[in-house]
Amino acid sequence: MRWPKFITGLAAMLMMGRTDLARAEDREVRSREEMVRYQLMAGGIRDPEVLKAMSEVPRHEFVPASLRSHAYADGPLPIGHGQTISQPFIVAYMTQALELGKEDIVLEVGTGSGYQAAILGKVAKEVYSIEIVPPLAESARAILSKLGFENVYVRLGDGYLGWPEKAPFDAIIVTCAPDHIPEPLISQLKEGGRLVIPVGERGAVQQLVLLRKENGVISKANMLDVRFVPMTGEMTNGLTDD
Repeated sequence: MRWPKFITGLAAMLMMGRTDLARAEDREVRSREEMVRYQLMAGGIRDPEVLKAMSEVPRHEFVPASLRSHAYADGPLPIGHGQTISQPFIVAYMTQALELGKEDIVLEVGTGSGYQAAILGKVAKEVYSIEIVPPLAESARAILSKLGFENVYVRLGDGYLGWPEKAPFDAIIVTCAPDHIPEPLISQLKEGGRLVIPVGERGAVQQLVLLRKENGVISKANMLDVRFVPMTGEMTNGLTDD
């Protein structure tokens, strides 16, 4: 039986489309493997669960389409609204510093693109993420849902105030920089919990800090000099669900 030419032509086009898609997926997998090997492992990231998460989560899904060719480069990228997606090493470094276990409940302040939340979602049991910019909260929620992250919850609100209804948390990560450590976040940290946060003045080099709560006492250790977008909205009252 001979098929009409338009059907055979359509079949060829579909086959070509599948081939191009497979090639693109192969390139993305290789890019993630190279990112893990040459940026993360070479930089001292050793936690196997963090490395596994970084190798699995498609970072290109969390950046603007015009920047997807740079998705796995060693640097931050703009995501609109004056915000950025952190460079892969910083995402991995901060995640590793939290020393997460499979049963841990994590609070993230500053959802942004949703990429850090996705990495946390691969390592921890549940992630509660707060974003103050409505379009970013909406887009991050959509991407995370598309990728099947059923254990990551995004809330629109003022992250300075934390998420008291879900506290206490085993770990808290802040991806924007206040000029001081918010007391509400410390109060929502579980005994034995860890808090990773960049602290510093707007426009200045900030210090990435690790806090631990042990026997009611907070210990503090400086880790890296960093530059994060400033925290905003710390004077607002309450949180809203969207």
